[in-house]
Amino acid sequence: MIQIERLQFLLHVFPKLTVGLVGDLFLDRYLEIDAARREVSIETGLEAYQVTQVRNQPGALGTVLNNLAALGVGNLVPVSVIGDDGHGYDLLRELEPLPVDTSHVLRAADRLTPTYTKPLQQDAAGVWQEQNRLDVRSRKPLSDDLCEQVCRHVRAVFEQTDGLIVLDQVDERNAGVIHDRVRQCLKELAQARSDRLIFVDSRRWLSLFDFGTIKGNRAEILAEAAADDTQAALRHLAARTGCGAFCTLGDEGTLVACRDGGSVHVPGYPVDGPVDIVGAGDSATSGIVLSLLAGATEVEAAAVGNLVASITVQQLGTTGTATPDQVVERWYQTRR
Repeated sequence: MIQIERLQFLLHVFPKLTVGLVGDLFLDRYLEIDAARREVSIETGLEAYQVTQVRNQPGALGTVLNNLAALGVGNLVPVSVIGDDGHGYDLLRELEPLPVDTSHVLRAADRLTPTYTKPLQQDAAGVWQEQNRLDVRSRKPLSDDLCEQVCRHVRAVFEQTDGLIVLDQVDERNAGVIHDRVRQCLKELAQARSDRLIFVDSRRWLSLFDFGTIKGNRAEILAEAAADDTQAALRHLAARTGCGAFCTLGDEGTLVACRDGGSVHVPGYPVDGPVDIVGAGDSATSGIVLSLLAGATEVEAAAVGNLVASITVQQLGTTGTATPDQVVERWYQTRR
């Protein structure tokens, strides 16, 4: 669906782009447990799992940041709210090697930094398997003052970037950064600057967005339209916003509803061996958004997103990324 010369041109533009992002930054903390080391707690009599390595990396909006950085983007400017706590410190430290301007990441004493702690153990074949996850985050809505601060930073970032990614990660309405007031602010910006890309990925609340370029997986798109026809549901979303819309279909690729009212299925790229789909949607988002900002059509952007996702799903036990060289190599592999 995309020629190598066109792909290489788009990749060449990525370093020239500045991308804004709005949403919840999470810390993903991986605990590698050595099952061969057995110790029983004297206090409880229960086995105390022995962690031999701790790996921290940015999650949620941070996963998108990681993917954008790996693809060579020039500058990333996230707007988010984290806690004034140790998890927040560890999260910001993980962002330091990336081309990220953290001046719009707000720290609030009354919020918890969203953190997914993921214990890992190796199975008999030596493959790391994730155990029950431990989640830490605030469940209450953002305060009025924090909402106003977020909106102020969103307006500033919107003006200084080539486009904006909105990641609505939290299931409970208004419990995350994408509060109703922040959503209204984004809508006003979209109406004022219809030429500027606002790319919306919402896990639970696509129905609340009537602006921007919508992206979701099959279940999210069908749930939004209360339909059983993915193509019709996606076209409905595109018609509602007046922009293109994308639906990721796993290894089947991506369905695209174009601005002209048509729809195209862009096939995925098959991979061999075990896969880990965690973060695949975010990696596809990164490839799609950068391609659109570089001048790609919706179909070309979907093809790049598929290439990127086909690389990241092969990285097990972590949230993977893809470099431009890997993207080009995967393109050639599909032609062999």
